[in-house]
Amino acid sequence: MIKRMVIMLFATSIVLGGFFAFQQFKAHIIQQVMASMANPPQTVSAITAEMQDWQPKIEAIGSLRAVNGADLSPEVSGVVDQIDFESGDDVAAGKVLLRLRSEDDAAKLQALKATADLAQVTYNRDLKQWKAQTVSQATLDADNFNLKNALAQVEEQKAVLDKKLLRAPFAGHLGIRAVDLGQYLNAGATVVTLQALDPIYVDFFLPQQALDRISVGQEVSAAVDTYPNQRFGGKITAINPLVDASSRNVQVRASLGNPDRKLVPGMFATVEIDTGPPQSHITLPQTAIAYNSYGSTVYLVEQGSNGRMARQTFVTTGATRGDQVAVLSGVKTGDVVVTAGQMKLHNGSPVAIDNTVQPTDNPAPTPPDH
Repeated sequence: MIKRMVIMLFATSIVLGGFFAFQQFKAHIIQQVMASMANPPQTVSAITAEMQDWQPKIEAIGSLRAVNGADLSPEVSGVVDQIDFESGDDVAAGKVLLRLRSEDDAAKLQALKATADLAQVTYNRDLKQWKAQTVSQATLDADNFNLKNALAQVEEQKAVLDKKLLRAPFAGHLGIRAVDLGQYLNAGATVVTLQALDPIYVDFFLPQQALDRISVGQEVSAAVDTYPNQRFGGKITAINPLVDASSRNVQVRASLGNPDRKLVPGMFATVEIDTGPPQSHITLPQTAIAYNSYGSTVYLVEQGSNGRMARQTFVTTGATRGDQVAVLSGVKTGDVVVTAGQMKLHNGSPVAIDNTVQPTDNPAPTPPDH
């Protein structure tokens, strides 16, 4: 009888112990489920940090201008008598482009030449008589004065007649004609623009801190949005010796090769100047960096005991290029860095990585419509 009671007590204790153990296990499971519901994993995108070649460079925005460029106009007024060019022509220096009506001036020139010829004849005759001592020195001096005056008037009228012609002051490419035959043209009115396009200048400004990294003869490259996949090479030709006191910038001019004449004055261009040998840096998309007044930070993804966790760390950033930024310290090769979704993270947040959509990470991005 006693033995049976002992067995029953033992069995009861086993049942009760199992029941209490089950209740504890159940409470632990419920606690974990509640904890996971209170702090669910946050979905983020991430990238593995890698070293990349990085070319130190200076970037600036510039404006293109012709080596020689002018709006051509006559010095005197008159009626357009002849046009010797077509819009878009290439012309050599000195080519006559336009003639104003000049019959009256030409006739006056002939009359002045006749007067000069008569003065020459008179001087030659009186010179012979002076040698024979039949005329005075005063008469010969007067004849010499009249001859010089007549010749000067001829040259003056030639200059007036020459102003009736409009010539190309330099070789270049003509624009669109702005006058017509028979039109009365005022002095200074634009006839056509003339631009020398190869080479072509690009003017841009750099901060004074960049002066020690640039020099005349240094190579540059430029790009315009008209040709997004092409770069135009050239060299720095001049650096302004004066720094602007209001902006603390210095003007720089470079000359670019333009044999196809794709570049035209007035375009804006993005200028790049390489300033040293290539370096190696860890690069991240700029979206990975949180810039704050107390420092720049990123979130690293680390494997914890309960899965992937986020850890915030400070970084030192360097130069940027396109969508990328160089990271000088705070991240090492192989680290997994959050690139999107940081706003919902804090230290220790569980994370789930979904890289279906990644932020852009292009060192030389182009606009979407290109």
